[in-house]
Amino acid sequence: MISDPAAFLRQLFDRAVEVADPMRSLAAVLPEKPQGRLIVIGAGKASARMAEAVEAAWGPCAGLVITRYGHARPCRGIEIVEAAHPVPDQAGVDATRRILSSLQGLAEADTVLALISGGASALLCAPAEGMTLAEKQAVNAALLASGAPISAMNTVRKHLSRVKGGQLAAAAYPARMLALMISDVPDDDPAFIGSGPTVGDTTTPADARAILDRWSIPVTDGVRAALDRSGVVRPGDRRLSRTENVIYAAPAQSLAAAAALAEPFAQVHTLGDNLEGEARLVAGDQAAMAIDFAARLKPDDAPVLLLSGGELTVTREGDGIGGPNAEFCLALALALEGHPRIHAIACDTDGVDGAAEIAGALVGPKTLDTPGAAAALSRNDAHGYFARAGAQVVTGPTLTNVNDFRAILVLPPG
Repeated sequence: MISDPAAFLRQLFDRAVEVADPMRSLAAVLPEKPQGRLIVIGAGKASARMAEAVEAAWGPCAGLVITRYGHARPCRGIEIVEAAHPVPDQAGVDATRRILSSLQGLAEADTVLALISGGASALLCAPAEGMTLAEKQAVNAALLASGAPISAMNTVRKHLSRVKGGQLAAAAYPARMLALMISDVPDDDPAFIGSGPTVGDTTTPADARAILDRWSIPVTDGVRAALDRSGVVRPGDRRLSRTENVIYAAPAQSLAAAAALAEPFAQVHTLGDNLEGEARLVAGDQAAMAIDFAARLKPDDAPVLLLSGGELTVTREGDGIGGPNAEFCLALALALEGHPRIHAIACDTDGVDGAAEIAGALVGPKTLDTPGAAAALSRNDAHGYFARAGAQVVTGPTLTNVNDFRAILVLPPG
């Protein structure tokens, strides 16, 4: 019996985050510590925690990883540098330059361990030749507000970079590189995790231009020239021949762990770990599904739990503060119209929804008791609304990132 739906849903989210914690999961995929020269590099919101896990297994190591402000962890040898996310800053540029410098002159006997997680696209920042950081920031901010899917955003990012699209791995050649990744992208394509700095790329500058046109992203002459000089590395390039890419944590594992925890209490339906689309539209679809289940449940039936993951998007039209998880929750609440038997949670597993230091929100029958929901949605101010409603989920940095977690609980009547 589920006596406290909100607590139950929060427990499921916490379990999804727990199984993706690098301190619990990374050691199992680490080989024996290599002999000879070893350099640890990396970037992402989980990279500092990954570095901490590496040193717990291997002892102090030389190297540098870049993480988001507030996500640093204590390491004995690996240097942790904090930089801005989701829009890059000079700290990220400077740290990336140092990483590239550390890879110069390596030999076949040397080993590079690369730790890559979501957020690396912004944190590992080396603007293409002739392009300024300000131009990079402007394109990145416009893409984030456009509603474009992550695969499209990362295609553009690769062609405006000197480190993404396989260029980081190419810089380390002929050293051996092992890249360990936490996936935060639909379908777990390593070419799009952190914009694929260690993975060969098949997209073209023409693809990037088409994306910029499709989502009406304004670009300068410097950006256009940078696209003409794109340096992405193609699959099969010999400079990638000594790189191994391993995804060791992914959204499917976290959803499965949450499902296993819920199964003694509910009928679990997993809708997929790779959902994409506009947050408010997906919310409408899932609200209709939940209402349909509610109409069919009988008093003696077990509750129904709808689980999903992936990465939703928000086309920013207002001036509010709200990421895709909070916007999903607000649109869901409006569609449910205070349904007395439906509760929900939607959170980003890294603890940061959009640019806010808020993981997400909870929805229940009384959510709309707080006035102004429709107006908040129209302004993209879901975080502001849930702050007033006292329904935000605040975790602080979780030090991992397997993307969005959504759960809708439908209780039987009675």
